[in-house]
Amino acid sequence: MSLMRSAMTVGGMTLLSRILGFVRDVLMAALLGAGAVAEAFVVAFRLPNLFRRFFGEGAFNAAFVPLFARRLEGEGKATALKFAEEAFAGLLFVLLALTIVAELFMPAFVWVMAPGYAQDPEKFRLTVLLSRITFPYLLCMSLVALLSGVLNSLHRFALAAFAPVLLNIVFIAVLIYGWIAGLSGQPTLGVLIASGVTFAGFLQLALLWWAAHRAGFTVRLRRARWTADMKRLVALGVPGLIAGGITQLNLVISTIIASWQKGAPAWLYYADRIYQLPLGLVGVAIGVVLLPDISRKLRAGDHAGVQGSQNRALEFAMFLTIPAALALMAIPLPVVQVLFERGAFHFADTQATAAALAAFAAGLPAFVLIKVFSPAFFAREDTKTPMIFAAVSVGLNIALAIALFFWIRHVGIALATTVASWVNALLLGRTLSARGYWLLDEPTRRNLPRILVAALLMGALLLAANTWLADWFTPGVPFAWRALLLAAMVLGGAAVYLGLSWMLGVLTKQMLRQALRKS
Repeated sequence: MSLMRSAMTVGGMTLLSRILGFVRDVLMAALLGAGAVAEAFVVAFRLPNLFRRFFGEGAFNAAFVPLFARRLEGEGKATALKFAEEAFAGLLFVLLALTIVAELFMPAFVWVMAPGYAQDPEKFRLTVLLSRITFPYLLCMSLVALLSGVLNSLHRFALAAFAPVLLNIVFIAVLIYGWIAGLSGQPTLGVLIASGVTFAGFLQLALLWWAAHRAGFTVRLRRARWTADMKRLVALGVPGLIAGGITQLNLVISTIIASWQKGAPAWLYYADRIYQLPLGLVGVAIGVVLLPDISRKLRAGDHAGVQGSQNRALEFAMFLTIPAALALMAIPLPVVQVLFERGAFHFADTQATAAALAAFAAGLPAFVLIKVFSPAFFAREDTKTPMIFAAVSVGLNIALAIALFFWIRHVGIALATTVASWVNALLLGRTLSARGYWLLDEPTRRNLPRILVAALLMGALLLAANTWLADWFTPGVPFAWRALLLAAMVLGGAAVYLGLSWMLGVLTKQMLRQALRKS
């Protein structure tokens, strides 16, 4: 399967998940707004996700996938399966221990994550309760990440990418029940949502285990053992673990700072959910597909193929990401208003969330570049370099977030994340180029400036439309009109961008054929 087609498979499933995610967040905004229950749930949901990225999607998979791919290609299925089972057992042991510690000392965890909540004892107690309910989600999703690595190495991307859909289906079902039961804004609804998160985690784990079983890789429970393979996995994973820890420390610091501003955790959450759509569709999809692809080609000595995959991934990612970033920067308020402004989510919440969204959107290409560049290090079993660059960028992020918070409040937190991400992306790209691991080929050098020109012209058009139609995006205008005008702006912007891309020779018949090619 071609790289672009594989990325489109992952992106398509991610699109389904993100559409359902928007439905979920629309319902949550309507039922909880940016009030105390919403703030409590945001921290409770972020806590297991913080450790999930720390253990599962980041360090562990960056070390696991290249080692698994090497065994699969060079030593056969039996050896690869044995390695996967040993890794599964070791990860499960660590996660169980962490879960027990977290459940016992959850008030301390919450106080570290959101010290500002201590000023409101009821909100603090609710956050502790919801965090205890959601924390087992970490165990499930870290094991899901391992099983996803197995499936992705086998070029089976669809079900691994589909798994997050289950979370959103369960989430939506709980919110609909809460709406019918009249639980809007009540702590009981927060408890139900938190319980749904953990239940969905076990559903996802069951789905991925079954998918691996169908693929001929039945991962069975073993006793955790300190074998040579596990030593190598840990040796590669520790730098990534540190990098993941440093990166997640940034999220912790951001949450700590935001907890001192009423409503800020929720505003940042809703803004994050919007810019995560293009990030998930493009950056995560490319990163998921690129790591096993590069790993296999390096094992086979196909260095030309590696360069080709990397360049096409970069070109494809920027073709979709740059216009998305400029569009979200040009029309953030209409996007937030149409998606979230109803029920308990008021116009003031829309304005605050839109400002954060514009700041996050400026960093969207950088967030995606990090996803595109990182596999080139991981596939070569180099997790130390990304660790160092992550430390630099997060140190900058924390310093900027603290400084800017006193100037522009929660928007400063988002802006600090954007600046730090650009620094990280530039360090990764420059190092790959200096080492000869990434050489831009002629099509990429030709197309990137043209993509930027087309996107800038589209962004200018959207900014003008947003200024001209500003009076239509006020609380007194019916929702149907606002939704219709937003759809017109989005579709018009997309048509302009695609038309300019075709005229400038970026979008071609060959590119479309390559995206749809099966092999």
